[in-house]
Amino acid sequence: MKNKSRRDFLIKTGYGLGGLGGLAVTGLIPGGGVIASALADDAGLQALAGANPLAPKAPHFPAKAKTVIWLHMAGAPSTLDLYDYKPELVKRAGTGIPASFLQGIKTSTQGGITKLIATKRTWKQHGQSGAWFSDWLPNLAEHADDLAFIKSSVTIGATHDISIMKLNSGGLNPGRPTLGAWVQYALGSANPNLPAYVVLYNDKREPRGGVTNWESGFLPAVYQGTPFRPGNSPILHLNNPEYLAAAEKRHALDLLKRLNEKHGSRYPEDSELKARAESYELAYRMQETAPEAVDYSKESDATKALYGLNDELTKPYGELLLRARRLAERGVRFIQVVSGPTDIKGDSRDWDAHQNIEDNHGKHSKIVDKPIAGLLKDLKAKGLLDSTLVVWTSEFGRTPWSESGDGRDHNPWGYTQWIAGGGIKAGYTHGGTDELGVQALKGAEVDTYDLHATILNQLGLDHLKLIYKYQGRSERPTVVYGKVIKELIA
Repeated sequence: MKNKSRRDFLIKTGYGLGGLGGLAVTGLIPGGGVIASALADDAGLQALAGANPLAPKAPHFPAKAKTVIWLHMAGAPSTLDLYDYKPELVKRAGTGIPASFLQGIKTSTQGGITKLIATKRTWKQHGQSGAWFSDWLPNLAEHADDLAFIKSSVTIGATHDISIMKLNSGGLNPGRPTLGAWVQYALGSANPNLPAYVVLYNDKREPRGGVTNWESGFLPAVYQGTPFRPGNSPILHLNNPEYLAAAEKRHALDLLKRLNEKHGSRYPEDSELKARAESYELAYRMQETAPEAVDYSKESDATKALYGLNDELTKPYGELLLRARRLAERGVRFIQVVSGPTDIKGDSRDWDAHQNIEDNHGKHSKIVDKPIAGLLKDLKAKGLLDSTLVVWTSEFGRTPWSESGDGRDHNPWGYTQWIAGGGIKAGYTHGGTDELGVQALKGAEVDTYDLHATILNQLGLDHLKLIYKYQGRSERPTVVYGKVIKELIA
């Protein structure tokens, strides 16, 4: 065995690619390595070794959308205070919640179920659709007829880490691919000079959960999202080290490529080298294209103002959304934008308003309202909204009762999300919640799996046919669940 590699040993002893009856098996090696195979024969393995994992691929059927801009409202806003007007909650404020509203759910709150609290907002219907908005979202309200509301959203779990994981990957445990990774795996890249899956956030630290928000899971590592930091240099290590000439860098990459190809020819079943070589080449190409893609300095003053860049409070999030539009223009398929934390200190760093919801949501609503409205208006003006899905989402909603007297607890049983563009029925509202905003109406529930299935559908992908073989199991994005919400489709 001394002349044989460990991989040869695993294959011949049945734990490798050839030991499972020729199934296409892929697994993630700890530390970022990848093993992958097609049918376990020489022709299949050679074809795989020569394939570009990021090459454009055809969808299952004609797509209505090309790009997804996924707006995650980190910390979970209270949609009872934004979109879901409940006169009965105002009427019953200060009283206990009737037991009938809690039937079928198990609460596990930090402060217990206390008295109901009403929102202090003023409400108005907008547009021909008559959608309700509170006075916290005056700019977004102007786009009422562009949005399709999902007012019966549900999820599993009521802790941020678990529910964020489910929101992004459909799973409750680490290791599953996120939705953006599935999209990149299924469709490849539309622009070879930029990542197909980009993550934007506006804090000095990574969002809660870090890489689990954009991981590739059991898919090859090449499909993982690429995080861009806030600021003028959003991509780490993009520039060459000082005193390294461009020609030297190119010669070094060419040498590395030749060495990888020579080594790879001995192990055609191993796609790890292919994936890593592709990442080196992508990084090299990005040195020319990425700085321009995220540089909004040449945008007009009117466009910058549209996104709120002329206001210190809205500028950080507005920069993210302006960059998102620029990336969408350049063919990036999945752009995940995580709101907050901000420079606001204490409990108001994100939407997690267990206390003082008036101050918390007042600030965060202002941070996102104008930039999101600006994004929709800009996409529409440029003719991009028809081919771009904008998704406003969160890990869960918040309860109609107070945890502390002036805040709200977590609510996974009924809350609001919305979608715009990309063949979605504008001005439509799906489902609703009960009179107090506790639970989604029976029969109208939309789980994360259903949201994912609907988004994939608009990209031309059948979530039931999007299969990846892993450890002998046919895996798909929605696990064994999910249905397309046909009522949302124009």
